[in-house]
Amino acid sequence: VAQHFLVSYHIECTDEVKQSVVNTMGRFQDIVAEKCVEYFERYRQRTFVTPKSYLSFIGGYKAIYKEKFANVKSLSERMRTGLAKLMEAEVSVNQLSKELVMKEKDLAVASKKADEVLLEVTMKAQAAEKVKMQVQKVKDKAQAIVDDIAIDKAAAEEKLEAARPALEEAEAALQ
Repeated sequence: VAQHFLVSYHIECTDEVKQSVVNTMGRFQDIVAEKCVEYFERYRQRTFVTPKSYLSFIGGYKAIYKEKFANVKSLSERMRTGLAKLMEAEVSVNQLSKELVMKEKDLAVASKKADEVLLEVTMKAQAAEKVKMQVQKVKDKAQAIVDDIAIDKAAAEEKLEAARPALEEAEAALQ
């Protein structure tokens, strides 16, 4: 009976496995019939295994198989999609790795140029500092001279002021 109802039903397996499923279903039906006899012997109450209960068993198997097959198919599709995403990611990572190597080379060149510029700026800053120090020395000397001149000027003006009354008398005496 199982052969008749399962021969046209699609099961994802080889013919030998499908035949084993059919045989196993028949064996389950035989086991249930044996248990019905044991039940009668033990409890003196009759239970029957009918063709309808067997067909119901086969129908239940088909429904459960269909549900589980759909679930496995869904999981398989998700896995396939996940693998495709992983392969895309691998390609992207490989491409980004190549770009990273190129960027690292560019960065090394730029870093070297930056170091050269920094060295040049440092040297010019040191030279400017030396010039600044020399200018400061000259300025300090000039300031010292200006200060000395101011002191001399102040002393000369004091002497001039002290001599002014005598100068004014001498000018008044001429004329």
